[in-house]
Amino acid sequence: MNKTLANMPAISQPATIQIDGSQGEGGGQILRTALALSMITGQAFELIKIRAGRKKPGLMRQHLVYVQASQHISQAYVEGAELHSQRLYFAPQHVQSGKYQFQIGSAGSTTLVLQTLLPALLLQNEASELTISGGTHNPLAPTADFIEHCFLPVLAKIGIESEFKLNKAGFFPIGAGEIQIKIQPWQHRNKLCLLERGNLQSTEAFSIGSRR
Repeated sequence: MNKTLANMPAISQPATIQIDGSQGEGGGQILRTALALSMITGQAFELIKIRAGRKKPGLMRQHLVYVQASQHISQAYVEGAELHSQRLYFAPQHVQSGKYQFQIGSAGSTTLVLQTLLPALLLQNEASELTISGGTHNPLAPTADFIEHCFLPVLAKIGIESEFKLNKAGFFPIGAGEIQIKIQPWQHRNKLCLLERGNLQSTEAFSIGSRR
């Protein structure tokens, strides 16, 4: 159940940043970035015109999971977390590390849920473990393989340690996949420079597909 402003003591209500969700491509990335930064900074925000650039504007099922998962790990006060809503108020309280399990209930991208939660959880003092069920290989989202073999190895170079596992592949439009990741606190913050390509060391390729 969503917690609303009416439940908040007046003295604790934070200043709110208003964000226009129709800016740029007007898609879900604005929502995910706003949630991630809000949890990191503790800054409340109001997002209006959510996904105004899409054929079906407003919060879809997978976007609600981003909000609900963020609300759960940060004990946030929320308004507008409803299907097709084009306005969202989100005020995080305290991000809590722990063991969490989230189900999208469709082929919505598990990796985009991870993208939303990862920045806040890696800044905590204790490790967290996420299990996310839904789509793992979607046309318009990073695949689980990209996360495992490209994204997380780059994060490791700056000191972010994690253990990632693809428990089950889930293809669009069915979904039913599952990813699991253990996120360690970011303690050793290394510098990283990606301006030089470097010498080619090896090449390899693999493919994955679905019978459906």
